[in-house]
Amino acid sequence: MERLTTITKIKEVGIIPVVRSSSARQAIDAVRAIREGGIPVVEITMTVPGAVEVIREVVREFGSEVLVGAGTVLDPETARACMLAGAEFIVSPALSISTIEIARRYGKVVMPGALTPTEVVTAWQAGADFVKVFPCGAVGGAKYIKSLKAPLPQVELVPTGGVNLTTAPDFLTAGAAALGVGAELVDAEALKSGRFEIVKENAEKFAALVAATRNSAARKAHSA
Repeated sequence: MERLTTITKIKEVGIIPVVRSSSARQAIDAVRAIREGGIPVVEITMTVPGAVEVIREVVREFGSEVLVGAGTVLDPETARACMLAGAEFIVSPALSISTIEIARRYGKVVMPGALTPTEVVTAWQAGADFVKVFPCGAVGGAKYIKSLKAPLPQVELVPTGGVNLTTAPDFLTAGAAALGVGAELVDAEALKSGRFEIVKENAEKFAALVAATRNSAARKAHSA
């Protein structure tokens, strides 16, 4: 997939479900539930057992139906392995310039983690397509995103940490390009008990909330 197509897809969907699980099978079943719930984007973290092979299997099974990314990528070697397995975007909890560089070299979207304004600008200047603001909930949540966007409107921010059904609208209104959502969507207990319908229902709720928030913002802008 072309890099700009991936960027557009992430922004259109507005939600990046973060899949963490204790087994490869759970991760694949979670991806299926997320897709059935109306979210065609997933991030499979490197904490999943056999994560690179899970990415390969998800790409093989779902093809163009699901945009697959790799999460918790800490170095360029892991990023390359994930890209070879079919990952279209690379996400990290921290700022690694070498990881940004390798993703750009191979035409893939990269989303490094950053927290301070200095880190955010450094990531952007290094070529980040999005900047994952993590852990966002611990430093003010939506108010922090709004504060960052004021001097940095050109940087696409993806808050992660503290995003749930209550806070999601505030994050979007504050200017987030998309939202990274972990356990609030991909419920760990639901995965362990095999109740993937809960994951599907959570995906439906988040997808509907993003759509409603954006529609409301569009109506307000039109009437202004």
